[in-house]
Amino acid sequence: MTNLNAVEGLDALTRSLAQRTPEQLAALLTRHAEPLARRPAPTELRGLASALWSYETLHQLVLHLDHPRLQVLTATARISQERARRAAPGPAAPAPGADYQSLMAHRLSFAHLATEPVPPEDVLAALGATSPGRTRTAAETALSALYDDGLAAPTEDGAIVVPPRTPQLLAAHDPGPFLADAPRPAPDDPDGPATPAASVPPTSPHDESRAAAATLAATLDRLLASLATQPAALRKSGGLAVREIKRLAKAAGATEPHTRLLLDLALAADLIALTRTPSGITALPTGAYDDWLARPPGARLAPVLAAWSGLWDIPTHTPFGETPTALVRGHDRHAPALRHALLAALATVPHGAGAPLPPLPFTEPPEGERGGHTPWTDLLRAADWHRPLAVTHQPMAGERAAHTLHEAAYLGLAAHGTLTPLGRALLTDPQSLDRPLADLLPPLLEQAHFQADLTAVVPGRPAAGLAALLASAADRESEGHAVTWRFTPHSVRRALDTGHTADTLLEDLTRASATGTLPQPLGYLVRDAARAHGRMRVLPAACCIRSDDEALVKELAAHRALHDLGLRAIAPTVLVSARPPAATLDALRAAGYAPALESDTGTTTVERLPAHRATAPAPTRDPRAPLALAHRLLGVPAPPQEVTKTGEA
Repeated sequence: MTNLNAVEGLDALTRSLAQRTPEQLAALLTRHAEPLARRPAPTELRGLASALWSYETLHQLVLHLDHPRLQVLTATARISQERARRAAPGPAAPAPGADYQSLMAHRLSFAHLATEPVPPEDVLAALGATSPGRTRTAAETALSALYDDGLAAPTEDGAIVVPPRTPQLLAAHDPGPFLADAPRPAPDDPDGPATPAASVPPTSPHDESRAAAATLAATLDRLLASLATQPAALRKSGGLAVREIKRLAKAAGATEPHTRLLLDLALAADLIALTRTPSGITALPTGAYDDWLARPPGARLAPVLAAWSGLWDIPTHTPFGETPTALVRGHDRHAPALRHALLAALATVPHGAGAPLPPLPFTEPPEGERGGHTPWTDLLRAADWHRPLAVTHQPMAGERAAHTLHEAAYLGLAAHGTLTPLGRALLTDPQSLDRPLADLLPPLLEQAHFQADLTAVVPGRPAAGLAALLASAADRESEGHAVTWRFTPHSVRRALDTGHTADTLLEDLTRASATGTLPQPLGYLVRDAARAHGRMRVLPAACCIRSDDEALVKELAAHRALHDLGLRAIAPTVLVSARPPAATLDALRAAGYAPALESDTGTTTVERLPAHRATAPAPTRDPRAPLALAHRLLGVPAPPQEVTKTGEA
């Protein structure tokens, strides 16, 4: 038997999708981009309807429903299933000895998936929202939102149809009473007098957010610079080893939990990638890192904070018994909904009324306080309204929420128990953070103040070019509101090693000086270091070729086919090659010779064929792709400018 009502439900959803404009359908595709990306792209509206109502997609979408929408969906699904059971009870079990066709017919009846359209009045009655008022308005608004998201569809006669797997998906959820408005996190004594002025924090959330954003930008800059200098090796079992995390934490000047957080965010923002090498998998910056360095500070942080909002993990939270690590693909699909719920709850807390964050490591409150009203329980209760399935319904709810809020505070999204302006912007639209971040972080500085004590001070954040110049010739000494570098003979020699001369280095430093001049001691230091530089020479040699036959060595040095190896004789029986051993061996064999590979101990090495691996580029989402797909699904020609932008789309 086929569930005809389920098929009719897909027909209703398909009709609903067909009545939308391309812009409306593109908005739906954008909202559901994460779960829909796990399935093949639909080629017709019926395929999109099936994708939206598949169990895998629903399993992800219901996590992002607030209390009114989840209540309406749950009530509709239960009423639909009850009506289906009364209208068409399941077939009786086949008699003993029944043939194969009878057994299969019974097996494929799927009585538990039977659905029936539900009149809206029945849903409103089940929610206690029959009378006009705030409750009925909230329920009708929630139903309209479910229609917009494709989680329900209206039939031609106005009834409601929902996905047939919804009752099974929400069977364990206790809806409780319908609440039209979110509970507000309250201070300790909501009935007491107003908060005294002495308890108001001395700094505003905006000031706290500005300080946190400046620290975050500097820390992330140091972390990625360290990773660019020395890539981090991953364990064979996956994730960074503890020693690598400690090294990067020291280089970044951050705690190990915050280092793990920033590494995971940089990976999600495509600033670093995992690359397979002969020695294993390493993490190093991508090509996007160079473009990232050229951006202003606010534009640097925008993709990182946006990545936090959708990250399937809580990087600073390590459950008991697990080893802290980083750069492991997260599997916590509840984490994005949990973040949204907590930020939405904090958004209702006015400045001065917020409660301090619970300390870490988090400990559950005593048994007697769990059912009572404390600022922490009130906050979780309010967050539950915004995402009922993602907060207290999950294991270790308090611990996960505490770590999430501490991450938000570190990222400058929360302060003093409420949201900062940056946090409100992230809650509204994670992809539109450039403007609020530009207001928080001042522009980068292009010049430094050089002092007679051989230091250079930048009273703010240095631009990438200035930071690279100072880092090439000086050692970073301190960091805070101002960054200080110190010049030493060793640091100047480092600049000379990279190709600078005394004149070019002094010219570059003079251009970077805020006064247009350099102190006399710095000039003396640079020229003294340059006079001592290069008095001995080291010749580059990738490998050596040796033979007891001196005539053969001379023949090789003069061989025209081996010119690309850059062979030079350093002894009658020894040549040096500018190419690595593998390339040198290949060239010698191509020229007709039969060399053998020798180890550093003088023994012949058995060669093995190398195993090459190609790194597949990570897929990127084109922001114009949803609108182009919407035009194709609706059969509406795209405007000429849209065709030009999307190419083949």
